[in-house]
Amino acid sequence: MSYSVKEVFYSLQGEGFYSGRPAIFCRMSNCNLWTGREVDRASAVCQFCDTDFIGTDGQNGGRFANAEALCQHLLSFWPKNTTQNNPPPFVVLTGGEPLLQVNDALIRQLHQHQFEIAIETNGTKRTPKNIDWICMSPKANAPVLLESGHELKLVYPQPDLMPEQIEHLNYQHFYLQPMDDANPKIQQENLKKTIEYCLQHPKWQLSLQTHKLLGID
Repeated sequence: MSYSVKEVFYSLQGEGFYSGRPAIFCRMSNCNLWTGREVDRASAVCQFCDTDFIGTDGQNGGRFANAEALCQHLLSFWPKNTTQNNPPPFVVLTGGEPLLQVNDALIRQLHQHQFEIAIETNGTKRTPKNIDWICMSPKANAPVLLESGHELKLVYPQPDLMPEQIEHLNYQHFYLQPMDDANPKIQQENLKKTIEYCLQHPKWQLSLQTHKLLGID
């Protein structure tokens, strides 16, 4: 199986449990909740996405013939030094919706190269076995098939998907992330609502997109 990748880059994780951790980000092309075209946004299941996941023309993107070819590409971004305490490479498979492409063969090959694997998914697809860290970000009006994992991160507020509707799911960590908006006033209101909800419902923790605050990818 070949793999279509929009972009690959090395940076710090900006959100959720692993915020601040160096990681290789592999953004897989395509999504099942929006085509990625602005003309289709109003009719999409997920209408607030701010990510370009169309095609393979992003930084270090491309089409890879097999799992080994993609693994070798990803390995080239991990710092190479001789420090004995240097951790194994950490990759975040994201999208779009990575589970449209991520399969057992890719997970197996990544582990053969000692990768620690995290995935960021909308939860509408089942995962292959042996993924080290599963972060699920559900969307209103989309089915949630992935009922267990490590980290649940809900973009807030979504009037048709409130936290109490999903807090029963079998996840270790629950995060609310304020919905981004081009209007600074609305964005500030979303942040205020998110903070207030977390304070009133301590099961939920605040997640911020710190990479945007820091001006990094």
